[in-house]
Amino acid sequence: MTQDDLPEEVTFASLGVRPETLEALHGMNIFTPFAIQALSLPIALNGSDIIGQARTGTGKTLAFGIPLLERVEVGAGPDLPPQALVVVPTRELCVQVASDLTKAGVARGVKVLAIYGGRSYEPQVEALNKGVEVVVGTPGRLLDLCQQGKLSLTGIRMLVLDEADEMLDLGFLPDVERILARTVAEGRQTMLFSATMPGPVVTLARRFLVQPTHVRAEMPDESRTVPTTSQFVFRAHAMDKLEVVARIMQAEGRGLAMIFCRTKRTCQKVSDDLADRGFASGAVHGDLGQGQREQALRAFRAGKIDILVATDVAARGIDVEGVTHVINYQCPDEEKTYLHRIGRTGRAGASGTAVTFVDWDELHKWALINRALDLPFADPPETYSTSPHLFEAMDIPAGTTGRLPRASRTRTGLDSEQVEDLGETGRGARKPATAAAPRRESERPSRDRPARSRNRNRTRGGGAAIAAATADATTATAATAAPATGPGESTAGGTGEDGAPRRRRRRGGRGRGGNGSAAEASGSEAGSSD
Repeated sequence: MTQDDLPEEVTFASLGVRPETLEALHGMNIFTPFAIQALSLPIALNGSDIIGQARTGTGKTLAFGIPLLERVEVGAGPDLPPQALVVVPTRELCVQVASDLTKAGVARGVKVLAIYGGRSYEPQVEALNKGVEVVVGTPGRLLDLCQQGKLSLTGIRMLVLDEADEMLDLGFLPDVERILARTVAEGRQTMLFSATMPGPVVTLARRFLVQPTHVRAEMPDESRTVPTTSQFVFRAHAMDKLEVVARIMQAEGRGLAMIFCRTKRTCQKVSDDLADRGFASGAVHGDLGQGQREQALRAFRAGKIDILVATDVAARGIDVEGVTHVINYQCPDEEKTYLHRIGRTGRAGASGTAVTFVDWDELHKWALINRALDLPFADPPETYSTSPHLFEAMDIPAGTTGRLPRASRTRTGLDSEQVEDLGETGRGARKPATAAAPRRESERPSRDRPARSRNRNRTRGGGAAIAAATADATTATAATAAPATGPGESTAGGTGEDGAPRRRRRRGGRGRGGNGSAAEASGSEAGSSD
């Protein structure tokens, strides 16, 4: 089915949507269905399998979300498993889809739960035990909970693979197959949705579907890019890219902006450099803990920061209102990635600007993307931060420099958004910083107290270091073997200035052992010699 199959006037009510769902949609300022929604809803509400394809920002989430919310039975108790499952490739998309479905199902009281990694299991398990109707999750955490016996998929009657081309990629296919094997195939409705659906992926997807209807919400001869997004491609030098970005970020009418990088290291570096230049920026990439990633996204949605620098974990499905500029700091690897990146702007009919930097060694890669998408940028102009055509194309005021003027630094920044303690584990996990307890007076360092030395055996510097270590060990042995000179007293290694053995009392449990005394004596001697 294509857009030509739509009747002239379509409303959600005419498509058979419940009044409660209509009320929730109106609360979200959604009144008229997009083409993908109008084409998919009649088929999906009947329980048929669907392969849905539409450009980014055209309402695919509600195209499969409304049928799920309409068909589930509300009032799941603690003994009933979930009835609908949405599988997504990234954590950020999981949070967003769960939020959208929660808002759309609030009038009916549909309980939706997001299950994803990077946070503790306990809250998710507790919510499952109370009962939910719809689960949105990433493959890894879903399988973990299934293997632990905390999540049962035997009651799943509706299954959705969002961003299906990514889900059925070689990296996700084994996990998807294991998830499908835990569901009951008989009577199950399966839906696949994505903006890009290559032929081999469609062929592979048909293994999981029964007589699916392929719904395409655009004409075959239409461009695969969003027409309301203005595209610019510049040949830029790696050493000058940041200067170019800093000037584009001061363009007239610029709202929120997203900058995409290929690597995690570049992503963090660009974010830090922009912050040093006075811009309110944050980063989202795989080396950050989940709390930090969600902190950056919350701050971005709230307008506390206006620049989000991310890897491709934020390139799929993320919908933030007010994004006017998207910059490909590094050339994408393929046309599919390019489409998803620039699809973060120009959403729902709004206008946007997409800028792509192509370095000299990336020209061959860009040529393939340009040819695949039939774009008119076969020869990107050589561009620097002082190029007049850059200022003209991006509507940058004359005289703009690479630093944001202090008068324009009005946003509160990333630090104004708290990092939520998610009970993270693993690489990149970091709990919110807490104020350190004040030290007691006795714990505070004193200038009169000499620093304690640490005995280290080094292989370089040979004889002197080994001799010093041997002498320290001999002193410690002598201190341990020396007999006590009186009740509660013992001699420690080392001598005082007068040559008499140094003594210290060990009463009331406040004294240190012999080894500690030897180390402290050694440190005292080292301190006095300095």
